[in-house]
Amino acid sequence: MAELPAVLVWDDALLDYRFNSSHPMDPVRLELTAKLCEEFELFSAPHMRLLKTQVASDEVLGTVHTPEYIAAVKAAAEHGSAAAEHGLGTEDTPVFSEIHLGAARIADGSYQCAQALLAGTAVRAVNFAGGMHHAGRSRAGGFCVYNDSAIAIQHLLDQGISRVIYIDVDAHHGDGTQSIFYDDPRVMTISIHQTGVALYPGTGFPNETGGPGAEGSAVNIALPEGTGDAGWLRAFHAVIPQLVAAFEPEVILSQHGCDSHREDPLSDLQLSVDAHRQTALDIEHLADEHCEGRWIATGGGGYAVHTVVPRSWTHLSAVALGMPIGLNTPVPQRWRDYVREKYQVETPESMGDDAQLWWRSWELGYDPSDAVDRAVMQTRKEIFPLYGLDPWFD
Repeated sequence: MAELPAVLVWDDALLDYRFNSSHPMDPVRLELTAKLCEEFELFSAPHMRLLKTQVASDEVLGTVHTPEYIAAVKAAAEHGSAAAEHGLGTEDTPVFSEIHLGAARIADGSYQCAQALLAGTAVRAVNFAGGMHHAGRSRAGGFCVYNDSAIAIQHLLDQGISRVIYIDVDAHHGDGTQSIFYDDPRVMTISIHQTGVALYPGTGFPNETGGPGAEGSAVNIALPEGTGDAGWLRAFHAVIPQLVAAFEPEVILSQHGCDSHREDPLSDLQLSVDAHRQTALDIEHLADEHCEGRWIATGGGGYAVHTVVPRSWTHLSAVALGMPIGLNTPVPQRWRDYVREKYQVETPESMGDDAQLWWRSWELGYDPSDAVDRAVMQTRKEIFPLYGLDPWFD
């Protein structure tokens, strides 16, 4: 596997994005991911450059967010005031003093990833603190304030990239990113997630396919509750590679929320860390095949903060850097001791979950009694004809 020039975002200041002591988006997940990456010497890889974050300027934020919204976030930070019309001060997205600065640092990380690809100093880029996919143009939601992925994509477009594919593998629908680019035919947003019938934000159905002039640019695979590794990977491979090939992107940006794991408290999916790693490998392959390797990867959701998130995002970082870590690799004892001593949590001994990753290829046939197959078919029927693809078994 090639070790392409890469950048990785990390800065202790990113830990300041912390809503309150009881909020599920605990920055300990970032701290422990960074420490685990360090244990595997990812931060010191010779072909990788570590990026420190700045506070993104209003000009950068304003490429996707409205001036009124940015002002509301700043006012909320300064005065501690809610702004219900902008989704600020809710149970999900409470106001805190660093809300603007913390969110703008995350945004800057993904912006710098895009800039590195544009400058030719990197082919791969990772910001596991990013992936704030519920933030819309003028509204916060679902723990997300500024949409760093959208800012990175817009920067790519503004600098002459003609087509970008955004692949969102979070358990929750990437509604904010979809809404920002819903009318832009240069961006295909693909989200594979637990159905909105049963999970926040209640969107992401197959008939959400893009606005006028951008039909087919929004793709949603809404999977049933309880979907595990085999169903997830079957659905991924039944839809996404075909559309990436048809759309011919110059860059792939992916969001890797790992809240689809069976231990995560905020979704009903049943994936393993093994499947998270495989999904990263599959997206890497798509970037190599269609984009000359150009790939930006972000984090996202993930609320099993000690036992799942650090392993999943360390795998993601390692795959993106061309340094994949075997699933049977022991979790470094020094890291496990640190988590036990600081947080009184016992962590897994292995980097994998000892899962069986075999899945049934779509080419073997469609089973109408299978809820996953029905979800896949709904998406293919909506989208595939728009790209001249057979909606059935091609």
